[in-house]
Amino acid sequence: MKNRRLVCPLAAATALALSGCGMLPGDEGTKTVNIWLMRDSASEDFVERFKEAYEEEHDGVELQFTIQEWTGIGKKVTEAIEGPGGPDVIEVGNTQVAQYADTEKVFDLTLESVRDLGSEDWLPGLAEPGNISGAQYGIPWYAANRIVIYNKDLFRDAGIDKPPATRDQWLADTEKLNKNGSQGIYLAGQDWYTLAGFIWDEGGELAVDKGGEWTGALDSPAARRGMAFYKELQSLGSGPKNADEQNPPQADVFAKGDVAQLIAAPSAVAAVLKANPGLGDKLGYFPIPGKKADQPCAVFTGGSDLIIPENAPQRGAALEVVKTMAGEKWQTELARAMGYVPNKKGLASVVAGQEATAVMARGAARGRATPNSPQWANVEADNPIKPYMTAVLQGEDPLKAARKASEAITETLAE
Repeated sequence: MKNRRLVCPLAAATALALSGCGMLPGDEGTKTVNIWLMRDSASEDFVERFKEAYEEEHDGVELQFTIQEWTGIGKKVTEAIEGPGGPDVIEVGNTQVAQYADTEKVFDLTLESVRDLGSEDWLPGLAEPGNISGAQYGIPWYAANRIVIYNKDLFRDAGIDKPPATRDQWLADTEKLNKNGSQGIYLAGQDWYTLAGFIWDEGGELAVDKGGEWTGALDSPAARRGMAFYKELQSLGSGPKNADEQNPPQADVFAKGDVAQLIAAPSAVAAVLKANPGLGDKLGYFPIPGKKADQPCAVFTGGSDLIIPENAPQRGAALEVVKTMAGEKWQTELARAMGYVPNKKGLASVVAGQEATAVMARGAARGRATPNSPQWANVEADNPIKPYMTAVLQGEDPLKAARKASEAITETLAE
């Protein structure tokens, strides 16, 4: 992977850090900065407010937003960054950065990350997938992750007066909740994102990079401990062993009122309340517990990064837009408007008044992302982790099943 070369002499770097060395193509004259955002990442109201404020503060700059659909976006972004004169700023899924950076057509933003954007405080689940071979290509924009949503009435009926803070207490409480016609937890058998958090919490990985060659790692002792915990927890409810959380939609199951807990992002609450508005004042939230009371479980961090293509017609102006979008003021605005976690751990307090989002922010501090391989999307397309989970839950030999899945991951990542 190529890195950006700085053309300013080293001796003059300090004096030029904010001047000549930062000059890039497209810095003169009236500029229209074209920005691609994904559907539902930001509300129409937020986009309009950002556009109006930014243009008022930046004379001669016009922002043009285009909303893209997630379906088929990979091909569309690749074509845009490889062709002439593409968009100036593109929102991409945090785990997609590696596949775009692999084209060597994405601008290296390492300098700006350190100098202007406070990268040392970024959430790891957003920052790490944007960093390829030591160069920062993706700038964290927003994050979301799973928490535990629980039914306060069922907890009270079971004599549980506060949410569990450790994994052991969580299991004990869930066992108490799993009786009298209620499920302790609804956990589908193929919820592999939740499994990933348990694996990471044990010190394991989904895959590891060995000198540039990726190898599946579900058969490591640590990863198998994560799967064993998943199996124990999953048994304390009636979730299907051979389906994921969308089949049936887990929010609909929870909405029936006889399920004590659900592992999901806070966005699931809207679907729960749509199915059963009567649960509105009965919902509580806590981070997925870890082994220690002072440390929630590791979680998969979803969300978006911002990239700038090498071919951006207004690259210099695009840099300033990205800095503003990723800066404290508009991170605060976005988090509060959309219920997201801001891109920095130090900004978690801005959502303190939003209970579910605040809980999500606590977990995000230990967020992780999927393996940073450009081929990982191919693993998810024909995901061998799901049948592996079903096999273990249905009683097959855990090590044999893990080795089979790891081999499939290795083969796909080598393509």
